[in-house]
Amino acid sequence: MTRGPAALLLLAMWSCPIMAAEPAAFAWPDGQRAAVSLAYDDALDSQLDTAIPALDRRGLKGSFYLTLSSDTVRTRMDDWRAAAQSGHELGNHSLFHQCAASKPERTWVTPQHDLDAMTVAQMQEQVRLASTMLQAIDGATSRTFTVPCGDTQARDGEYVAGLAPDFVGIKVMGGAVVPDMHTLDAHAVPVEAPVGLDGDALIALVEDAARRGTMVNLTFHGIGAGHLAVSREAHAQLLDHLAAHRDRYWTATFREIMTWVRDRQAAAGAQPQRALNAP
Repeated sequence: MTRGPAALLLLAMWSCPIMAAEPAAFAWPDGQRAAVSLAYDDALDSQLDTAIPALDRRGLKGSFYLTLSSDTVRTRMDDWRAAAQSGHELGNHSLFHQCAASKPERTWVTPQHDLDAMTVAQMQEQVRLASTMLQAIDGATSRTFTVPCGDTQARDGEYVAGLAPDFVGIKVMGGAVVPDMHTLDAHAVPVEAPVGLDGDALIALVEDAARRGTMVNLTFHGIGAGHLAVSREAHAQLLDHLAAHRDRYWTATFREIMTWVRDRQAAAGAQPQRALNAP
């Protein structure tokens, strides 16, 4: 029996598997392919002495997450204030950097800074106080937060969700590259600490974000010195790549990026999926 064109079309539709629709492209400013958040945790000397001058030479902006009890905040407050005045973001990384001592390789966590011993109310109160102290330094009222160690569980429950109204964005551990901007939860943004990576590996992460049309969140610590360090050379190679391809990458503070993302999500009526404690 012969089949006409309409019958053949129906047969093809029934016999072929239905393919999942690809996420719609996300619109970045000026048509760039990806957003890049360069963040620096723990208020280290090498960030002031190496990272900020390297960013400034290339006209790039970073986000610096201060642990407010750090000696570097106390002794170099004018330097942090100058960084904010030049366009870098000062972010909240808590007062005392509490992490869970019960997790593997956490012998460095002191008893007074053990998240396992802190209540939800205590942590939330201290994080809010850290924001007040940051406002006294930079005058900003809009803030973002990076969860110390990615640990969200206090002694009596999860403490980060209740802080969502206080922050434009909150970062937790979970990987450098965001898979889908439309469903991203602004209060559970995945981030990676690229400890020891060379320049080529860092560039590969931003290239992955560009292929996906999403964003990459890198949180550095020491730059050429200090703990969890990457080399000055690797850091400089990444910055050179970003500066040379401004048409491809929007390198901005995390606060700027998340303000843009939330505005686009709201316009599209997106329903982000909460992903705290994502692997």
